[in-house]
Amino acid sequence: MTPVMLLAAEKESAQVTDWAARIGWLVGLALFVALVYWLMREGWKWRGTLQGDLPQLPSVPDDPGPARLSMSGRYHGSTTAGQWLDRIVAHGLGTRSRVELTLTDAGLDVVRPGATDFFVPAAALREARLDKGIAGKVLTEGGLLVVTWAHGDRLIDSGFRSDRAAEHSEWVDVLNSMIETNSTEGAER
Repeated sequence: MTPVMLLAAEKESAQVTDWAARIGWLVGLALFVALVYWLMREGWKWRGTLQGDLPQLPSVPDDPGPARLSMSGRYHGSTTAGQWLDRIVAHGLGTRSRVELTLTDAGLDVVRPGATDFFVPAAALREARLDKGIAGKVLTEGGLLVVTWAHGDRLIDSGFRSDRAAEHSEWVDVLNSMIETNSTEGAER
């Protein structure tokens, strides 16, 4: 073989994979992903700190009365009323979870396995409507039950989705009639 052919043969048999460079890139990528997740977690904690003025959530009264409606489904989070992307994370309100809703004359009982339960007194209820999205969850038009309620000096929208979406309309009707009844009784006093 001629010297030119020997050089060509050596070039063809060069190392295919540089394992040190590949491992370096993978470690760098893993560190970058870990940094991004850490920054997201710190942002979530910072948002909770900024919302630290939100009072503690009410607990269920000893005798809430008989259930008017009940529903099982998903809790998708709470936001500042009218601002569907301004998620509220204080007191666990930003945690998505399964939910069991029970409406009584005393108010709305929100039981969330694995997350903080809360209660919305009937006097704090302001509005119920069907909507399509809330803080990171977008559904078809009318696919989400949104309940607006007052807590401290804030109005809060909480989003729920029933396992049986046909229940949403009944919940909106009953909640809004209950709110109208409570507001007219309060005006008469």
